[in-house]
Amino acid sequence: MEESRAAAVQELRARFAAGTTRPAEWRAKQLRGVLRMATEMEAEICDALHADVGKPKTEAHVHEVGDAPAASYPRNLLRSIIPFAWFHARLMTFPSTARIAKEPLGVVLVISAWNYPLLLSLDPVIGAIAAGNAVVLKPSEVAPATSSLLAELLPRYIDSTCIKVVEGGVSETTAPLELKWDKIFYTGNSKVGRIVMASAAKHLTPVVLELGGKCPVVVDSNVNLHVTAKRIAAGKWGCNNGQACIAPDFIITTESFAPKLVDKIHESLGLINSMTKPLAAYLFTRDSKLQKQFESTISAGGMLLNDTSVHLTNPHLPFGGVGESGTGSYHGRFTFDAFSHGKAVLHRGFGGEAKARYPPYSSAKLKILKGVLAGKLGAHIQAILGFPRGK
Repeated sequence: MEESRAAAVQELRARFAAGTTRPAEWRAKQLRGVLRMATEMEAEICDALHADVGKPKTEAHVHEVGDAPAASYPRNLLRSIIPFAWFHARLMTFPSTARIAKEPLGVVLVISAWNYPLLLSLDPVIGAIAAGNAVVLKPSEVAPATSSLLAELLPRYIDSTCIKVVEGGVSETTAPLELKWDKIFYTGNSKVGRIVMASAAKHLTPVVLELGGKCPVVVDSNVNLHVTAKRIAAGKWGCNNGQACIAPDFIITTESFAPKLVDKIHESLGLINSMTKPLAAYLFTRDSKLQKQFESTISAGGMLLNDTSVHLTNPHLPFGGVGESGTGSYHGRFTFDAFSHGKAVLHRGFGGEAKARYPPYSSAKLKILKGVLAGKLGAHIQAILGFPRGK
């Protein structure tokens, strides 16, 4: 079994090395396939989600199936992302051009979670494909219906020679960790997250860990209580019946609304900072000073003022943890970046030789070099013109 897994990964490496996953046309075709699958197989997907976690059709569509159009977001960005991002070159290297080339990492492993078994599988896979990688997806065995459906459907809609689904239990999750990957993306609890990170460290493999933590809600006494209560309830029980990593876990308020917890609402900041860093922190208040203090004082993966949970619906914002709640981020463009390497490329011609950079060194050369490092235009011109002459 281990030999077959290793052989499968080697096959993916061969496909990646052959350049199969790099062309923009290939990437766009796979993303269109994901969109088609979500559209054509929505009924079957909703049935699987209901079988696994009892998710009603409305939640299944809004929270998981309907999010698959996120595949169109990286697809629309392909033309602008895959080429180079150009930057100004410094006079020190004149004449030259500077750019960052986004290149795929290689063969990546995505380990998904059970509470949003479709979304948490497809979201990172979409970004990995858009970035040009070969992918192995391991869906959660705790959501067997969705796992089996993904294993059945994905090969029908996308290139199964470059994107594979591996099913199974704990052993099928831990065994791939012994192999060499170019990135591991794990969503789940911190206990397994530590195992993933320790295994990755053996190969110096970078990781994204989407974990969790206890997400606090601070409620000031000056809020619209009716709206506040509805939004907290929606964030807690409206998101998968509370089984969401960004669901509110506890409320801190003053005696105005509850038995006395803190004398002053500002004391809540120290209480939150005494705990492990949460994946999300929420504040309800009309006080702009408190909002600014909350934002500057509290370290959390994400933050939302006067609502809960909905910040993750914005594809222009990164979603991820800090400290115990995870490392790395994704969503939209950030998923593409998570599975890419920004390669620095500086291109020079053969003109503009600066004699001052070469031995033998002298006080005249040092003076020019100091001026160049200080950004003095005159020194740059002297260096470009080849001063000091004859030395």
